[in-house]
Amino acid sequence: MVNLPESASLILIVVINNSRDMEIARLLGWYRIPLRSAPKIVAADYLAFYQTKAFGEYKWQIRYIAPVHGHELTTRIELLRDEPDHPRRHQEYYKIQLGSMIELPKPIMADKWRRITFLYTTGEHLSMADTINDLVLSSEERPLIWQALHERTGDMQAYNASVSETMDLDPDILSAFLGMQYPDDK
Repeated sequence: MVNLPESASLILIVVINNSRDMEIARLLGWYRIPLRSAPKIVAADYLAFYQTKAFGEYKWQIRYIAPVHGHELTTRIELLRDEPDHPRRHQEYYKIQLGSMIELPKPIMADKWRRITFLYTTGEHLSMADTINDLVLSSEERPLIWQALHERTGDMQAYNASVSETMDLDPDILSAFLGMQYPDDK
């Protein structure tokens, strides 16, 4: 049985554009959001991953969620060292630290929605949703969710560095996966 979020859990729906980013989230336990386009508040209980057209038969749906363990502000080059010449390498990004991915019992389909950015919802809406439209909060619920967001973040929103769990991964696997070079690899 899948442990879905509690009904009061705050969920941030994020876009995942490619399988590499999905594998980073799944294997390395983090997701990145450019600071310049980030939602006002990134402190959520879970991220739900909206898969774009790049996922073929699994496009335009949410299949996975992951609990959030914290976030920190860093640069793109610190996150993706295999892209030293990327034009946004020095821009700031939130690094959202994640727990293990959870596959939903049934995917939440986009229906008519295809392009989304960030969307807040609750565990209750997620557990009952068939389509992305079912995740949208009613006008009566929106003030409550904003109040909850502000209460949760308090003074930690501007910058919340947390210690991420370390994982012992074989350097050869990381090197192959991310194209990273280690001092021994010269």
